[in-house]
Amino acid sequence: MSSVTTSGAPKSKSAFSFGRIWDQYGMLVVFAALFVACAIFVPNFATFINMKGLGLAISMSGMVACGMLFCLASGDFDLSVASVIACAGVTTAVVINMTESLWIGVLAGLLLGVISGLVNGFVIARLKINALITTLATMQIVRGLAYIISDGKAVGIEDERFFTLGYANWLGLPAPIWLTVACLILFGFLLNRTTFGRNTLAIGGNEEAARLAGVPVVRTKIIIFVLSGLVSAAAGIILASRMTSGQPMTSIGYELIVISACVWAGFR
Repeated sequence: MSSVTTSGAPKSKSAFSFGRIWDQYGMLVVFAALFVACAIFVPNFATFINMKGLGLAISMSGMVACGMLFCLASGDFDLSVASVIACAGVTTAVVINMTESLWIGVLAGLLLGVISGLVNGFVIARLKINALITTLATMQIVRGLAYIISDGKAVGIEDERFFTLGYANWLGLPAPIWLTVACLILFGFLLNRTTFGRNTLAIGGNEEAARLAGVPVVRTKIIIFVLSGLVSAAAGIILASRMTSGQPMTSIGYELIVISACVWAGFR
């Protein structure tokens, strides 16, 4: 009887371990398999030029997904990211043209993202209004603000130095790719290695239990949405640099792409 029990235990443990590994890294395995298949069967897929183009194409969504990840980890989400991208680009373009100062324009765009995130965080965390309703309203307000600021049309940027933000190359790779990598490393460290990250996960697991345990829930949530607004604004500024103009109609529906990126990357 004991030999039967002993022989059955390793199988159960092995099956459990395999299921756990697949649950943890399944999407990565699928992605790797698809990548290898494309590299073999699609001509020029694995070339450096194509890889650089793919990296550039996903750089903006990668940056915004870093902030969205924290929102999802805390049990909320931010539907206003696409509108912040557009409005930050428009704001930067208008301020640069008005002040003839590159840095004042960039700071104005980033400030818009911070204010948007601050409003979202305050309303959601302090006033206890549902994130869906709050960020949906913010999405419409910020998008409307972008149309008002730009008078409903693209705003060209006269300072050519601004274009280096989107077109500069470091070690053969465009600046947006490096900025995305930096965001991924920084936000990954914040989530996994800091008290702030642990508090975020605790809030997402059980907000009331986290509050009783002494986690500053309101402050943490406000910071999370400020970070989301900040990286969205940064992505909008980079996009405006690459498009050489701030466009109020850009990135419509982009929030779903960003949320999907977080979900399909394996976040739960």
